[in-house]
Order: sequence, then structure tokens, then C-alpha cells
Amino acid sequence: MHWINRYIDQPLLDGAASSLRAWHIRTGLSPERLEPLWNIVVTGLLVFAAGHFLAGPALLLCYGGLLMLALPSAWTLFTGRNANDYNAAAYKRLRTRAFMKREAEWAVRLSILFTAACLPFLTRSGDPSAAYFMIGASLWFVLTGPARSYLAAAEPPMPRDGDPSFKTDLQFG
Repeated sequence: MHWINRYIDQPLLDGAASSLRAWHIRTGLSPERLEPLWNIVVTGLLVFAAGHFLAGPALLLCYGGLLMLALPSAWTLFTGRNANDYNAAAYKRLRTRAFMKREAEWAVRLSILFTAACLPFLTRSGDPSAAYFMIGASLWFVLTGPARSYLAAAEPPMPRDGDPSFKTDLQFG
């Protein structure tokens, strides 16, 4: 178990933390906005791909399913906190939540990762429309499931705000 944590889980957590840090540095937005935006981007790419591979009722069914997958993320982006509200208090809240998720949900993260690795191989079907639909669903899960779990458990970046006590207490170097 130590080998899995050291060579699989920890590098993925470090990569997610680096992604959150790069997102925050480049955009100045809260790291909580990266996962819903990623979900919408993946869903948009699948909508584009569905338009090329499906037609008729299967296409409408796929569009409906993709819309339902994108609605929670869109709701989070549009009704969430203001993008400029990432400060010391939000950082401490996210850091605490990420620590709890890292410690308590490591088996869930690895299960999601294993499922995402195996799911594309289990999407065989005799009907071409159903096969495309299952491939799209597995692609959505592969691209969003592990990202969601690892971004939630990754160490959030420190905010760049004007709180002098925060800067002296929590920043090193």
C-alpha cells in the first residue's frame, strides 16, 4: 500500500496542486473554479464530437445527457462566490478541506482512478449509437472523475491578497 501511495497517489496530488497553483497565478481566480470549468470544457468537447458521430434521436439523447452533466458545474460557476474572494480565510478553509480529503478519501481516489483506467475497455456494444454514447460517457468520466477527486484533495495555492499577517505567517522565503 505504501508503494501505491508513494508512486501513484502522491505524484497525482502534487500534479493537481501544481495545476491549482498555475491556475491561480495565471487567472487570479479561486482554485475552486478550475474543476467546474474543466468539466464544462470536457462536456463542450463531447458536444462537438457528438455532433460529428451521432444523428437523430441518439444525438438529442446525447445532448440532453451532456447538458445534465454540465448544469451542476455551470450552476457552481455562476452562483458561486465572487472570483475575487480568494483570501486568507478561503485558503484556510480549502486547505482544511483538502487535508481531510487527502487523509480520509485516499481509497476513493484510487478506486476512481482504477475505474477510469478500466472503463474505456468495457464499453463494447453491438449498436453503433449506443457504442458512441458509452464511449462518450466513459471519456467524460475518465477526464473529469479523477480530476475532480484529485483537485479536491490537492493543497490549494496561497492567495495573493493584502493581509500582512497572512503573508508573514504563511509564506516562506
